[in-house]
Amino acid sequence: MAVHWFCSMTFANHQRWCMLFAVVLLGLLIGCGPTKVVVKGNFPAPLIEPLPLTLGVWFDTDFTQHEIFDEPTSRKESSWIVNTGAAQVQMWDTLLAGMFEKVVHLDAKPGPGQSSPEIDAVLIPHVEELQYAIPAQTNVKVYEIWMRYRFELVTAKGTPIAKWSMSSYGKTPTALLQSDQEAVNLAAVMAVRDAGANFATHFTKVPAVQEWLRDKGLQPGTGTP
Repeated sequence: MAVHWFCSMTFANHQRWCMLFAVVLLGLLIGCGPTKVVVKGNFPAPLIEPLPLTLGVWFDTDFTQHEIFDEPTSRKESSWIVNTGAAQVQMWDTLLAGMFEKVVHLDAKPGPGQSSPEIDAVLIPHVEELQYAIPAQTNVKVYEIWMRYRFELVTAKGTPIAKWSMSSYGKTPTALLQSDQEAVNLAAVMAVRDAGANFATHFTKVPAVQEWLRDKGLQPGTGTP
């Protein structure tokens, strides 16, 4: 967008008014930025028997700072930035601490040069995709969010154990909210919670994970020898 400055550089008072106009215009432009939502919520621990294993976990920066930027499709819509990174870390920390006897956060990605004998495996989660649906031509503040995850389970030296994908879904459960931002936040919280529930339910059903558990002397699906 081109901005044309109709200012005369001849008179001092004109210069002063032009500077004031520039400050006001800058403020207006800044105020027209995208709507940003930093997702915040509560994530309860799973009520399950933890596996007698020590799990390492590695969150890369794409995960811890995950956000989606959505461009408007019409002049009536605004652009959105939805940041789920902090909420993701909060939920997965709570979930994994309830699923495993011990959880260790790694300072570096698992690789050939590393060795942690006390760690049975390392989980690396990725958010592959996030989509949301907004109310179209209505004032009802009900939003839907879909998320797709990809997981890697590897040894401390980075040797692959298992890879699998998983989806989650969240919907604003009520339209009686103060703002669109609150509705988007609540839908995202529901999607992240759904991801945790799906992971806890299906983790021991992944074929490669089942084989790994057998190698550890555990019965898949029970967590016991």
